[in-house]
Amino acid sequence: MTAKDRNGADVSVGTRVRIVALSGGWLDELPPDEHARVMSMIGEVFEVEEFDDYGHPWVTKTWPIDGELVFSHSIALDAAEMELAESQPTR
Repeated sequence: MTAKDRNGADVSVGTRVRIVALSGGWLDELPPDEHARVMSMIGEVFEVEEFDDYGHPWVTKTWPIDGELVFSHSIALDAAEMELAESQPTR
């Protein structure tokens, strides 16, 4: 399965993309601390892990919290929210 980024480039599983924006009502439903973490993903590069049944690519970020605890968030991206970033390291 493939999708297009904001510039029309093909995106598939394993493609590295930079998040350039996040949108949607789901963001407003997040608690403030989780909202801040998710918004910190903008500008970072992630590897596409999978596609959902609607054709959206998914990426995940994990944050260490208090030593042994971790917090992670996976998000589905629309074309306008990502751009191909093949030359950038995954974070």
